[in-house]
Amino acid sequence: MSSVKIVKTVKTVKSIPALDQPDVAVERPEVSVVIPCLDEADSIEECVRRSRAALDQADIRGEVVVADNGSRDGSAELAAGAGAHVVHVSRRGYGSAYLGGFEHARGEYVVMLDADLTYPFERIPAFVQSLRDGADLVMGDRMDNIQPGAMSWLHRYVGNPVLSGTLNLFFRTGVRDAHCGMRALRREVLPRLDLRTTGMEFASEMVIRASKEQLDIREFPIEYHPRGGQSKLSSFRDGWRHLRFLLVHSPTHLFVIPGLALAALGALVAVVSLAQIPVFGREWQLHSMVGGALFMIVGTQVLALGLCAHAYGTYFMGEKDAWFDRMRARLRLEHGLLLGGAVIAVGLAMAAVIVAVWIDRGFGALSEERLAIMAATLLIVGIQIFFSSFLLSILGLRRRPS
Repeated sequence: MSSVKIVKTVKTVKSIPALDQPDVAVERPEVSVVIPCLDEADSIEECVRRSRAALDQADIRGEVVVADNGSRDGSAELAAGAGAHVVHVSRRGYGSAYLGGFEHARGEYVVMLDADLTYPFERIPAFVQSLRDGADLVMGDRMDNIQPGAMSWLHRYVGNPVLSGTLNLFFRTGVRDAHCGMRALRREVLPRLDLRTTGMEFASEMVIRASKEQLDIREFPIEYHPRGGQSKLSSFRDGWRHLRFLLVHSPTHLFVIPGLALAALGALVAVVSLAQIPVFGREWQLHSMVGGALFMIVGTQVLALGLCAHAYGTYFMGEKDAWFDRMRARLRLEHGLLLGGAVIAVGLAMAAVIVAVWIDRGFGALSEERLAIMAATLLIVGIQIFFSSFLLSILGLRRRPS
């Protein structure tokens, strides 16, 4: 049996240590199997033994790192007794446990496994071989090989397809089972991924960041078995955390597309009402004009928020978005100021027409409500564009020279 080693508590994880960190006691392994653990006394020993057996049978020089996330049932001691390198991670969360495990993993390749016996340990060599063949991230696909009782109907037919489908719609990763817990990656790509999330959304973050970094992502089918011990997953809470993560990391779908749609719909309704064009056999009156104006104003504001979110992600978080990169390369502050100024000018012209009509009628009664609403709306939209352009320019001050 290999040496047993328990290291001190990890409070925060800021970076992945260099690969050439000296370790004279143990020859550096090729593969590190990292297993997060929270009260898995029923299965953690078996997980460590099966992981080590898979490495030994394939003649792979490896280690098993168990990231204990505050277990109170003796899981850490059991893992250490089975031959694992145990790391204590005080900050709770699935992502936190993995970040702590990654910090202490010494292998060139990292294989990720859950501590519940749901994944096929004998496939570890296949993941390693895929990395040897040039892959940067290798994902397991459970969806066609789920054993009876291994996954609930809700997760199998609703949760996982919806979340994986949304992830692929937003980020085009091409990964069918984005939440599979058995995966492997080259340790050298971890700094590029810059993983930060602490909860279950860590699984989505890894795939999204790998896709944005244009890493070589590969996927192959694996079996999924019924788990041992009690599940820590909360279907609705963790599902919402995944969905929330996908939305906040895709300003295009959260802000830009809805904003454009609202603004375009509002402009269409406003023009139809202002021009008194019959639709569905009747003219749209003042209430339709108010609704159109509301959509135009809200849509413009949401769109501006989306562009600012893109700018913040690009300049402060290292995000990459081909569409936004092309746009910021072609458009400057002056373009936004000119557009905002033009919209304001049209609004002022409409307001001038209303004043002229009022003067012509001897400062009497007016009935230009729709034109007044349109003028006010254009003034508001123009001001939004004008000052949002300045805000985008301020965010761009952090732009790094290319």
